[in-house]
Amino acid sequence: MILRTFLLATLLSSFSFFGRSADWPQWLGPGTDGVSAEDLPVEIDLSDVTWTADLGIGFSSFSVAEGRVFSMGHSEGKETVWCLDEKDGSLIWSDSYPADLMPNLHEGGPGATPTVDGDRVYTMSKDGQLRVYETSTGKILWTKDMMALSGMRRIPEWGFTGSPLILDDQVLIEAGATFSFDKETGEEKWRSEEYRPAYGTPQIFEVEGQQRIATLKTDGLVILDPSDGTTLGFSMWRTSFQTNSTTPLAVGNGRLFISTGYDQGCALFQFSNGKLNKIYENKNMCNHMGNSVLIDGHLYGFDGTAHRGRPVEFTCLDLETGEKKWHFEDYRYGSIMAAGRDLIVLTETGELLIGVASTEGFRPRVRHQILQGRCWTPPVLANGVVYARNAAGKMVAIRVKG
Repeated sequence: MILRTFLLATLLSSFSFFGRSADWPQWLGPGTDGVSAEDLPVEIDLSDVTWTADLGIGFSSFSVAEGRVFSMGHSEGKETVWCLDEKDGSLIWSDSYPADLMPNLHEGGPGATPTVDGDRVYTMSKDGQLRVYETSTGKILWTKDMMALSGMRRIPEWGFTGSPLILDDQVLIEAGATFSFDKETGEEKWRSEEYRPAYGTPQIFEVEGQQRIATLKTDGLVILDPSDGTTLGFSMWRTSFQTNSTTPLAVGNGRLFISTGYDQGCALFQFSNGKLNKIYENKNMCNHMGNSVLIDGHLYGFDGTAHRGRPVEFTCLDLETGEKKWHFEDYRYGSIMAAGRDLIVLTETGELLIGVASTEGFRPRVRHQILQGRCWTPPVLANGVVYARNAAGKMVAIRVKG
């Protein structure tokens, strides 16, 4: 009887864990670390495609909040912000406007992900139009032309691909300088000193009881004071291709992990007592576009640059030492997120794999072909549904079943 009671309790517990749901309101999720609070069942069925959509060309990921799914795409000379119903993918509203495709060595289209904050959603077009909408209706509340504000003479080589980031009453935008606007009114609060444009998104981290901003510019890692944009720290970090496209990962105690492609590699930094110090640097993890995720002191990600030089390897790295625990090819340049202790991997060719993060290797317990064509955009798990897309804009929503 005791054994039966224990087994029943265990079974109910596993159902309750899987039943836990969580929205995903921005790039890299609620914790800006690429890790979902949801837990996945041991047995997984990925055959239930709940709905599909055609978003148009692009690499914008997904934000899911309050029953709505947001993303972006490009078609016939116009970019579109999509707001779809979470249940069935039906259109709630959309907004289209002229925009450049910018197919520079890839398909082109928007690369930034919409950011949801309360009753507003913040979006960034490929050519630098910051647009703020009412989430329920799509009404435009205010806009900013970041090309004009920044004084840039031409659009950055890869366009504006950093996503808006909310910090208290501010929305932070990368446009050469880092800009801070009042998230309600659009009034400019401050702008940092100017650097060559960043293609990633800023990160918020805490050190010595204070919030700080970290952003990886093309010139290097910059630490900013969120009250006025003053530069507090800088470390040069340049690639041979003059491109840094990832988001710094806050790993606790004022430490930041950065990684970029083109064989530049990775580094762990510590910001304390007003100084930015490098703990280590090596070439064991070169994240080209997608970020790594951190689970139990180990980083999991794709080491290498898509279609350039040495083969791309899926890799596990010890955060403290920077040493590789394992690495292998097979998935080409995929993308990754995590849910609990599970890794959710979307390969470049559209196969979805789920398996426990382990320093002994990656052994997916389920794999399913969900898309065709090039897939570089990280998948998203929100409220028990995995969302994924390809570069052409085919989107799938798959209910994860036990």
